Amino acid sequence: MSRRHRAEKREVIPDAKYGDLVLAKFMNSIMYDGKKSVAEQIIYGAFDMIETKAKADPLGVFKSALDNVAPAIEVRSRRVGGATYQVPVEVRPDRRQALAIRWIITAARGRNDKTMMERLSSELLDASNNRGNAVKKREDTHRMAEANRAFSHYRW
Repeated sequence: MSRRHRAEKREVIPDAKYGDLVLAKFMNSIMYDGKKSVAEQIIYGAFDMIETKAKADPLGVFKSALDNVAPAIEVRSRRVGGATYQVPVEVRPDRRQALAIRWIITAARGRNDKTMMERLSSELLDASNNRGNAVKKREDTHRMAEANRAFSHYRW
């Protein structure tokens, strides 16, 4: 990593259908090999499935899923006098969002449904209802931070 200066944040263009920046970031994370139209089809198809399954606003379900998955604290490794400690620290808001997006996509890809649309829609519904693997990942992270609370005085 360059030590001269921090990397500039790139501007993300809002998605076409809902005009939402977070959804556009989510779409960019799902995308493989620059195939944005395929990522769009997956997300919009999943949103249609959410609308039919849950009879709810898909964007609202998406936002609540992200809020439920986003971690408040995490552990970071800190070396003090030859020993490495897992020190609990608060998570910055942009990192919270990035982790939530990454965990939801990973959990959706790990599901056993037939298509990615079905996997994503069911994972988003589960996450909005505080269930599923992505929420479990958040709880494991919080549990790890709670277990290492004794090392919080090493925070930097």
